[in-house]
Amino acid sequence: MPRIPSPFKVMASKEITDLIRSWRFMLLLLLVFFTFAASMYIGVSNIRTVFNNTQDPDHAFLYLKLLTGGDGSMPPFHILLSFLAPLLGISMGFDAINTEMNAGTLTRLIAQPIYRDNILLAKIYSPIVITVTLFFSLSLLMIGSGLLITGVRIEPQEVIRIMGFTLTTVVYISFYLSLAILFSIIFRQPATSALSVLGIWLFFTVFYPMLINLAVKAFMPDPAYLTQSQLMGYNELILNILRIAPNQLYSDAATTLLMPSVRSLGPMSMEQLSGAIPAPLPVKESLMIVWPQISGMIAFSVACFALAYYLFMRREIRS
Repeated sequence: MPRIPSPFKVMASKEITDLIRSWRFMLLLLLVFFTFAASMYIGVSNIRTVFNNTQDPDHAFLYLKLLTGGDGSMPPFHILLSFLAPLLGISMGFDAINTEMNAGTLTRLIAQPIYRDNILLAKIYSPIVITVTLFFSLSLLMIGSGLLITGVRIEPQEVIRIMGFTLTTVVYISFYLSLAILFSIIFRQPATSALSVLGIWLFFTVFYPMLINLAVKAFMPDPAYLTQSQLMGYNELILNILRIAPNQLYSDAATTLLMPSVRSLGPMSMEQLSGAIPAPLPVKESLMIVWPQISGMIAFSVACFALAYYLFMRREIRS
């Protein structure tokens, strides 16, 4: 007797198929792929110059330089990804629930003998599966292309750092995906939910750092009258305020993972700098540095999804 698949698997499979076949996902997929291809081309073109630059403590990490290197014509891949990744998460979640409600399919779906929370879980599970598949495939493509072009064996710590960067990107996308699903529950029209999430993304990406800089100039004392410890304290406070923004958390984590020479994400005194050896950090130390950033993004994602779950489970759905 054939085994009947669970309703969750059926809904997740349908959601994955619908997302892959949607035009907006295809367009964003092409945009991410072309950005990746352009960054790879620039990185490979300058790999000899980067490797011969002995002043750079990270010059021996060829595969990390493929993601962070550049010639000034375009930003590195991880910088571009901090702008493109939220758009991918928003596009897959802004109409997850309200489109089903407006079309009347959600009512018919609820009428079936399935748990209501399986619907919401399938809505977030399917985009995350697609995101994991996409970015881990790009990472493996980058490693394979580097092996064929350079012929240099990749170090295990480079593999760990690249996979850690990929996982961080998935977590970053998951935050905006959860936020988009939340707004698709709150607002009935998909255009309203899309504009609301895009507005939050623009605020954190463009306007939030500007507001913080204006507030610092208005309220911070003159640096000439501050001691070194007081100035470091103010700088640490400013960085902590900036880290409320998810893009700042992602930028800090990606930079630390892809650049082993980064030893701290906060200000350092002259005594600390003078005693530091200009050498790459071990993978374990870099992971310990970025764990607060990664856990912060995970907490934001879980909070958005928990609120979406609460609102969806209490929502009365009628025909």
